[in-house]
Amino acid sequence: MTATKEPADPAALPVSISAVQEDLIKAAGITFVADAGIFSPNTHFTEFTARKLSNPRIRGVGSSPANPGVVTYVDGVPQFNSNTSSFDLVGVGQIEFVRGAQSALFGRNALGGLINITSARPSMKAWSGNVSVPLGTDAMYGVRADASGKLGAKAAAGVAISFNKRDGFSTNTVTGHDVDSRESFAGKGQLLWAPTSTWESRVIVSGERARDGDYALNDLAALRQNPFQVARDFEGFTNRDLFATTVHNTAVGQQVTFLSTTGFVKWKTEDATDIDYSPFPAATRRNDEDATQLTQEFRFASPVAAPVKLSDSVGLRWQAGAFFSKQDYKQDASNTVAPFVLSPLIPFTVVSTSPRATLEDSGVSMYAHGTLAFSNRLDVSVGTRVDRETRSADLFSGTAPQISPNVIVKETRTFTDVSPQIAAAFRARPGVLIYGTASRAFKAGGFNPVSIPGRESFGEERAWNGEGGVKVTAASGKYSAAASVFSISWDDLQLNLPIPGAPGQFYIFNVGSATSRGAELELTARPQAGVDVFAIVGVTRAHFGSGTSAGGVSVADKKVPNTPEHTITVGAQISRALAGGQAFGRAEVATFGAFKYDETNAQGQEAYTLTNLRGGWRGKRITVEAWVRNAFDTKYVPIAFAFSTQSGMIGEPGRPRTAGVSFGIGF
Repeated sequence: MTATKEPADPAALPVSISAVQEDLIKAAGITFVADAGIFSPNTHFTEFTARKLSNPRIRGVGSSPANPGVVTYVDGVPQFNSNTSSFDLVGVGQIEFVRGAQSALFGRNALGGLINITSARPSMKAWSGNVSVPLGTDAMYGVRADASGKLGAKAAAGVAISFNKRDGFSTNTVTGHDVDSRESFAGKGQLLWAPTSTWESRVIVSGERARDGDYALNDLAALRQNPFQVARDFEGFTNRDLFATTVHNTAVGQQVTFLSTTGFVKWKTEDATDIDYSPFPAATRRNDEDATQLTQEFRFASPVAAPVKLSDSVGLRWQAGAFFSKQDYKQDASNTVAPFVLSPLIPFTVVSTSPRATLEDSGVSMYAHGTLAFSNRLDVSVGTRVDRETRSADLFSGTAPQISPNVIVKETRTFTDVSPQIAAAFRARPGVLIYGTASRAFKAGGFNPVSIPGRESFGEERAWNGEGGVKVTAASGKYSAAASVFSISWDDLQLNLPIPGAPGQFYIFNVGSATSRGAELELTARPQAGVDVFAIVGVTRAHFGSGTSAGGVSVADKKVPNTPEHTITVGAQISRALAGGQAFGRAEVATFGAFKYDETNAQGQEAYTLTNLRGGWRGKRITVEAWVRNAFDTKYVPIAFAFSTQSGMIGEPGRPRTAGVSFGIGF
């Protein structure tokens, strides 16, 4: 694991962490990070049908795509916007869900935790690879392929590609067309060079071209009565292009290890939708966004296998580093409103620019972390990080023809924060670790591209996180268990609030305080060869604090939205030798507790359960498997928000039952 920026056994770390490794990614057919979330307790994704909007929550902590409360790292590079964190998982070796505040090492937006995605390393052996062709319901088809191998004695390369296409699940009753289709092409290339035993360089280049359909949004009441039907006069689209390059350099010395991570991320989205979500030609919206992100991290550390020996019974592991970032973001969005919609006194079309925005960010951070190991029984860790970030905004909102005053904002703000952390881990006996940790984290402040007047900027959100737990392994790792309890208390909570008179648009506002308390349990067992069983349980109680109000309305003691009361996943995988290969079967049952859609708690989703099944045969070269997701076709609405419709909310239906087969060949 690299939850502490260094390779380590998760059973020895004083932190709650769930790892979804490459074999599980393949066995469970995981192609997006949200699908892996069921293997981490108290983890929930708020997803739209358009893949660009995928917002993770851990233990009730989350926020808007532009300012996530759970930060996603891809090969050591933070993703400042959720637009770049939900993509086809090609060539991925592992996904780590690290729960609890992680700002002491990872800085801003790690208030709720960290999702750490790492690419599979190219093989230094002879070339090998795999090609698979999935086919499924809703005219789904695609191809996935990967290969890697050595280039001489000191280098290796790898490549992975994916193409996927399917029809939409929802039908527009006005035209008879489906509206929420998906199509994407993704690729990744890697080059690994190790000229000496102490030096390594690695370059990772990846990209994705996604051409998705429109949002499947509809009135909440109508959605529950007819889950996969919409009625609108205009059918839009959501397009997204991603490109990223990461360069790692590592030098291992006898006393110091040096690591450099350079990250470049560029993304662009274009989408259009029927913003009134009705069959009447009332309003449409066009939204174009693009951003460029550059990050650089330098880290120095004691060698993993050779900590500093302070005495015969005390050792020190340490690391320190500096992080630099720059991001440029642009948005140009407009609503075209038909005559008489805004007012009976406005008999002409109005184009409302909301917004035309340019945001520029630059930041610098310094961090240090040390662990004292006493007689291989007790570890005490202390760390802190200082972050300083300057943000500038150039914002414009207005109408053509002008029927109201234009809003122009040109402002610069600087944010500074300190994130301390302390932890202790005690090995009661071999295979038993007891730990406790306390940490402070923050979510960055910044500017709203569009908001109500006077709310153009928002401040940082801060939280203290306390956690205690125990980890147990037995029978050489055949059985493992991890249990923890946690308490989060955060202030100046950032909340997405709807903008009156601007349908489907939100702004971030610091509404007050909140608390989240809960417990987690993870169990895995391999009672015999070819049999694996697991159970994952999380319980969260997250409420706003007293005196907290949103949009002038008190939300004191109400539930924090989009936070299931519990998450439970149980499952098993069985494999047996058959006809020169392995026959296998797998089942996962994931239950999500009830949750509320927004801060008013007016409406919500009751508890629901999803069942995934997969089975097939895998030989030396050939793999054949069949699968079904949401096997019992559970109807649920995972996301909804306030809107001027009959029920007062619009939402999107959860993914229906889908099924398919996949054929693969390896070499």
